[in-house]
Amino acid sequence: MFDWNDLKYFLAVARHGSTTAAAKATGVNQSTVQRRMVELERRIGQPLIHRHASGYQLTEFGLSLLPKVEELEEAALAIERQARLNISELSGVVRLTCPEPLVSRINGSQLLEQFRLNYPEIRIEFVMSDGYLDLSKGEADIALRSGEPSDENLVGKKIADSIWAVYASRSYVQHHGSLKTAADIGEHAIVGFDGALANHRAAKWFASVAPDARVGARNNSVLGVLHAVKSGLGVAPLPTTIADMHDDLVQVLPPVEELNRGWYLLAHPDIRKTPRVRAFFEFVSNHNSLVRPILMG
Repeated sequence: MFDWNDLKYFLAVARHGSTTAAAKATGVNQSTVQRRMVELERRIGQPLIHRHASGYQLTEFGLSLLPKVEELEEAALAIERQARLNISELSGVVRLTCPEPLVSRINGSQLLEQFRLNYPEIRIEFVMSDGYLDLSKGEADIALRSGEPSDENLVGKKIADSIWAVYASRSYVQHHGSLKTAADIGEHAIVGFDGALANHRAAKWFASVAPDARVGARNNSVLGVLHAVKSGLGVAPLPTTIADMHDDLVQVLPPVEELNRGWYLLAHPDIRKTPRVRAFFEFVSNHNSLVRPILMG
């Protein structure tokens, strides 16, 4: 009746509200999404979306189909996970996603080298993204994340502490002075957390201790906040692991207890059982002396 592959474009348009965003999410060009949606509607015989200048909305029929299509997607993903689960050898690729600034620290440590000595047939591949990758959809095998896990579909363990302090550039301190307490933040420019980070604990902490502080810049990534602080645009809390790598930054307030969290190694339960992923989890757990300096400085 229709091409099953076209359902993924229908889902992408439903979730993102435009063919442009759907194309980015599915890794094709916009014209492909538009063409496949037209073909899907032709074969089904009913319109699935209303096309407006402001974006796309599902028709009543499209809305009625959405839960069924999501069930099909989950079934396909489960089959994919099961197929990968059957690869039992201690070989192949383990795809690891983590905050971008950590990649150089991990590569510069002995962690991966020691892992390769123990498991020469397993290769660790970094998967980078501006946001959290969806492990349930197979976008990566393992995630290294700070903060308490919020995805109930993942399993994992805490492997270290994530410590945050307040930083400024040396040039900023020379021109504007340092801070003695958190109450002094209101007298300084701050680098705010925006976009995907608007609800981050650091943004909420800023709002509680310095609600009227002048905002010198905003950014939607921790790395972007780091660069804004290095540019002298204001002060901001940052992970000590990352900020202490930069000689042009000064810790103007000590670690903030409210901002400290754990570092967690996470995976989907099905993928967690695969031998190569299980091997990486066990290796990290048994080599705390290699892991803690990477994550805690």
